[in-house]
Amino acid sequence: MTMHWLDYAMVALFFIVMVFIGLKSLNSVKSSEDFFVGGGKIPWWLSGISHHVSGYSGVVFVAYAGIAYTHGISIYFWWGVNIAVAMALSAIIIAPRWPRLRRTLGIQSPTEYLRMRYNTSAQLIVAISGIVVKLLDVGAKWASMGILLYGFTGLPIWLGIVVSSLVSLVYISIGGLVADLWTDFAQFVVQVVAGLALFFGVLLQLGARGLNFFTVFSQLPDANTAIFNAGRGQGSLSWTLLYFFVIFFSYSGGTWNLAARFIATPDDKQAKNAALLSSALYLVWPFILFFPMWAGPLIFPGLTRGEAEANLYAMLTNEFLPVGMIGLVLASMFANTLSMCTSDANTISAVLTRDVLPIFKPELRNLTEKKSLYYARATTIAFTSLTILVALFRDQLGGVSGLILTWFAALLGPTAIPLLFGLLPQFKYADAKAAIASMIGGLGVFVMTKMGLQLEADIALIAPLATSFIIFGGMTLLNKYVLGYKVPDEIEQLMTELGKEDLAKELN
Repeated sequence: MTMHWLDYAMVALFFIVMVFIGLKSLNSVKSSEDFFVGGGKIPWWLSGISHHVSGYSGVVFVAYAGIAYTHGISIYFWWGVNIAVAMALSAIIIAPRWPRLRRTLGIQSPTEYLRMRYNTSAQLIVAISGIVVKLLDVGAKWASMGILLYGFTGLPIWLGIVVSSLVSLVYISIGGLVADLWTDFAQFVVQVVAGLALFFGVLLQLGARGLNFFTVFSQLPDANTAIFNAGRGQGSLSWTLLYFFVIFFSYSGGTWNLAARFIATPDDKQAKNAALLSSALYLVWPFILFFPMWAGPLIFPGLTRGEAEANLYAMLTNEFLPVGMIGLVLASMFANTLSMCTSDANTISAVLTRDVLPIFKPELRNLTEKKSLYYARATTIAFTSLTILVALFRDQLGGVSGLILTWFAALLGPTAIPLLFGLLPQFKYADAKAAIASMIGGLGVFVMTKMGLQLEADIALIAPLATSFIIFGGMTLLNKYVLGYKVPDEIEQLMTELGKEDLAKELN
């Protein structure tokens, strides 16, 4: 498709706003705590919107567009509804514990507490495994951005990957989490405007063909209007139920940049409200977002899934949006990906600076504020550079869909189990051996599936996470009832503090 100069102007204007936000945020960043967790002063509504926005990226408009075109509404249930339910549950069980943990231990990264909770080895294994997971995840998002830019502008995919990743470094290295949160808010506004414009644009055009919102679905193939896909593969009932557990662990904090949104809130009540807001947005917005893609077979019949991934969203915007608005849509998708990737880079930088590098260089635990910011920015650049390589070699790793739904989902569980369950008193008898064994077991199952072990798609998806859970839970019970393991006093105290409601008021 060919973009008008007004479309390019809209994209340029949007990114001028992004840079302005980054520069404006510079004044609020005085220390690593400001850079990584916004000083623990982020209001619930901003945290909730950012949490919601950080779950989107160009992947939604590339890989998921192809799925929505070929499989229909099932993606709303296994993705949007699953996340909404998971976050409502997390608002009760997990989310409030993150700011309590920050107030109790002064953490600035999600994995920082693991050294005290288990030991240095467990912390290091979780940190390195999680960094590998995010290398794949962020690499997939850069790749999707390159594909989108190709569809809109004709830029070579590799050039789109490099340009998008370099642009992201500008504002994240300046303003840290604060800049990331406010750019999330700005791009959420743009996303809503652009998404509603496309939604109503498609409805109006379909109305000219004698169709309305309800009759559109009646014209689609039966398989495209089924809540669950047939069989046991992606989108089936069994797959959807099992994928819920991957979603729960990811969005509750197993995906570290999402944990950072909760850590940055002042207290447990605001973290809970942030999770509930994100839950509500995931219940409503994906339905509006996916509707034009669901109608795709009626508008552009005969596309393969690969063609829909590469071209569908660009074709929809070119067909139904006026000049200028196309640029706004592109800016929105660009910003979605930048938001997700920069928040990941910020959190990975925190883990590297606070948790990994000090193990090998202990003097880094006592850096000055200026020096800590230097290391934060250096690690951000290094991590982003590696994700670019993953994006450029995406086809060798299974493409965009493969990276997100296979590698990321499979590797997430083994790192998330000891991280999140370590916050719960029910698992206080789990020690470092349980944490390490659960990670090794889960990762081992994943390696076996990649080396030839044949499993059903839904079983393969959940097997690493389930293995980690069984080992972690089993060794917890073994320690408690057979080995007579005595929980260290500092762990008992931590569990007590994390269980207290409104801890912030008590500490004040």
